[in-house]
Amino acid sequence: MNALNITDYAQTLGLQAKQASALMAKAQAATKNVALRTLAKLLRANVDALQLDNAKDIERAIAAGLAAPMVDRLKLTPKVIETCAQGCEQLAAMADIIGEITALRQQPSGIRVGQMRVPIGVFGMIFESRPNVTIEAASLSIKSGNACILRGGSEAIDSNKALAKLVQQALTASGLPANAVQLVQTTDREVVGQLITMPQYVDVIIPRGGKGLIERISRDAKVPVIKHLDGNCHTYVDDPCDIDMAVKVADNAKTSKYSPCNATESLLVARGVAADFLPLIGRIYADKGVEMRCDAETLEILKENWPLAPVDKALLAIENVVIKPPVLVLAQEADWFEEYLAPIISIKVVAGVDEAIAHINQYSSHHTDAILTRDHMHAQQFLREVDSASVMVNTSTRFADGFEYGLGAEIGISTDKFHARGPVGIEGLTSLKYVVLGEGEVRA
Repeated sequence: MNALNITDYAQTLGLQAKQASALMAKAQAATKNVALRTLAKLLRANVDALQLDNAKDIERAIAAGLAAPMVDRLKLTPKVIETCAQGCEQLAAMADIIGEITALRQQPSGIRVGQMRVPIGVFGMIFESRPNVTIEAASLSIKSGNACILRGGSEAIDSNKALAKLVQQALTASGLPANAVQLVQTTDREVVGQLITMPQYVDVIIPRGGKGLIERISRDAKVPVIKHLDGNCHTYVDDPCDIDMAVKVADNAKTSKYSPCNATESLLVARGVAADFLPLIGRIYADKGVEMRCDAETLEILKENWPLAPVDKALLAIENVVIKPPVLVLAQEADWFEEYLAPIISIKVVAGVDEAIAHINQYSSHHTDAILTRDHMHAQQFLREVDSASVMVNTSTRFADGFEYGLGAEIGISTDKFHARGPVGIEGLTSLKYVVLGEGEVRA
């Protein structure tokens, strides 16, 4: 498409979304739920066909030399498709909050004032890699009574087209407008530039992808943006803690999957338990090929207690040496800020909970941070003082996910403080307006 055609195309998408949003806002809850359950059935009925389209994307990605975490995010496995279907069903089973009036209070004048939850209208979703985001965004849009325009990454174009086709089939079959969910059909990046500068059609933009994409959207958008820049998540192992539990959780938080933004990237360990905990988790990370970028104190403990053989003790005495396995590296300042999305973790020994909180608030991306502890007061302090979208006690950061939170799905995880924070589900795609109920009252 040339520049003129791109502009016309974006305008058409915006106008169609705006028209569809008016119909979606007044759609009955039962109708929206039928669409969601129909979409779940279509997903399960088309697993093989979806994987064929997905295979084209994966083949192109590998040929283009995309990084392993990016290729991993592209995969539309039967498990991923089933999770999408379950998310649709979970949303359908949830109460419809659209039109709900809350906090209705009688005023001295006689009027009653409350707030009604309403759809935002039209949101634009710009995302990279994961094709399952197409279903997550579409299903949340349907449930929340919005219309959406989705622009996925060029690396997932075949998968996204196939999924969007199923979404529109489900909408049409249930009597809702097909244009309530539109996928940008071209990979031309100029469409993004158009979408983020159309406040007459688009009410909010949600970018979900790499830091470069999100920085660009935040800089150039002329409509509000719900965003998170990266996921530098921390797990802090406190003194006292259950060592066996801490090992299990720290392992899961890092190694269950390396590519998501909720994987732990930095491990903080209280000095009082470091000698007992670090050799145990170090062995697990080494067995799984995780590179450990350690502060000097962690490095010393691992050298003295390293259980793997054969390891050349003389080599281990050399700072920054790379041994496979294991890989032990002296951390640099930049490592404390890093979102690796890979089998790499930074590890630091801290004096206790105060130093852990200070470190997290300085280096964290304010996405998700967890404490593993047996001290209730430490847990409460951590919950109060860590300034992140999700703060956890005695569990894995990998739970920071809309599906796991019972939201049905998520549109993304926001590290903003307005308008939504944390996993963005139905409520994050709605707004509140004041409603005033009277019986002829007039103001004096």
